[in-house]
Amino acid sequence: MNKHIEHTLLKQDSTKEEFIKLFNEAKEHKFLGVCVNPLYVSLAKQELAGSDVKIVTVVGFPLGANRSDVKAFETSKAVDDGADEIDMVINVSALKNKDYEFVVNDIKTVKEACKDKPLKVILETDLLEKDEIKKACELCIEAKADFVKTSTGFVKGGVGAKAEDVKLMFDTVSPYGLKVKASGGIRDKETALKMLDAGAERLGTSSGVKIVS
Repeated sequence: MNKHIEHTLLKQDSTKEEFIKLFNEAKEHKFLGVCVNPLYVSLAKQELAGSDVKIVTVVGFPLGANRSDVKAFETSKAVDDGADEIDMVINVSALKNKDYEFVVNDIKTVKEACKDKPLKVILETDLLEKDEIKKACELCIEAKADFVKTSTGFVKGGVGAKAEDVKLMFDTVSPYGLKVKASGGIRDKETALKMLDAGAERLGTSSGVKIVS
């Protein structure tokens, strides 16, 4: 289980001490990675030196409504600071408007800025209908992303990851070699196992220690 978990801390009021604790827990439990806001990538690089823990950061977070060139700039800086993987938020508004060319180009622009680093695209499934989730996955395939991801965890009243959505995402993207990250609301082992059974390769959660314990 620990090798599927990205130990996550994205709250806006998190302190440096909380990040240090997160990094120490990730090393102790041999989690696959940590997921932190861009400002803390350098600290993660410093604290996780010598470990196998991947450093994941977020771009265009949490709304996804930044300009594409801003997302790309943010991505380049994160890679320079030591990020191993990038999780970008899709432009949900453009998707809803059926401006699919914009959505694809938005993802491609960030993918290019990632250089050789894997790109995950956060779909924000709480805001999408099933056909929109499928379409978003198809656009991610076209843009050559590496993962599709369910949620930011920041939608007010949102559920976050749902097994049925993870399965739909997996069924759509897996034939093309993309993988699925489930995140948002994964707080116990039972939920984590449901997500893995539905096809998730990665789990983004702030409850990693509780899950593996």
